[in-house]
Amino acid sequence: MRHYQVDVEQSNWEMRSQTRLKCEISHEIPGYGIASFTTEASKQLNMEFYLDMYRLPNRYDSAIVYSMPPKWMPGLAKREIARMDLRKQYDGDLPSQAAWQMLTELEKGFWPTIYYNDWLNPNDKVAVALNATAFEEVYYNFSRCVANLLPYSFEDIAYTVLTYQKNSAELTKYSQRRLDMIGEYLKEDLDLDLVLLDGYTDSYGGPYANEQLSIRRANAIRDYFASLGVDGERIEITGHGEKRHVSPNDSRLDRAKNRRVVVRLSK
Repeated sequence: MRHYQVDVEQSNWEMRSQTRLKCEISHEIPGYGIASFTTEASKQLNMEFYLDMYRLPNRYDSAIVYSMPPKWMPGLAKREIARMDLRKQYDGDLPSQAAWQMLTELEKGFWPTIYYNDWLNPNDKVAVALNATAFEEVYYNFSRCVANLLPYSFEDIAYTVLTYQKNSAELTKYSQRRLDMIGEYLKEDLDLDLVLLDGYTDSYGGPYANEQLSIRRANAIRDYFASLGVDGERIEITGHGEKRHVSPNDSRLDRAKNRRVVVRLSK
């Protein structure tokens, strides 16, 4: 059995990412690679475990993950946590439930350990252990980061339709809340390739006046994004006026649907 683990005195957990979009902690395993736990902003709480190996598998296989008691916890038995698929030329990973279980075992002082048959030497087995020493404080910081994640992802806001009051550049209350969500996201992630803003109106009023109103609406959104730090050169606006209706204009509710700015974000 070849063991890969860090000595107790050298055990080091660190926060690799601590934003409202992503939280990640990692643990280097000398001679083997880096283990990490990652969760990202989303409507649903998520978690993934990654095992970044210096030497990738050269065949498909399976590994068993045990929760191992350290030597200063005599009399306790190991317990199986999960099975990990090893894929040829890919790092190892585990989904949310297994990842959370590994974290809680580390919190209790146990060492999650991954066992498999070596793919390079058929005579050897391999054990890769995560040391729980110096884990607790970093884990508490990680937990606070997770609690502060935005409750939506980029995909939730990448395409948004904002609607307006009649004859006005003032958003409806619902659309203002949607714009606030986009703003909160953009404060954390300015890595946008392109922001497209398309303004539209209903058919009341003259064509020219409607076109100018649609441009005014789109410009107001552009100025708001620019105030958050988005590069103005990456924001493109188009005023369509009363063209391209999404609803008839013969009722108050239908006309309200046509008074809109469509926001499209690209990363």
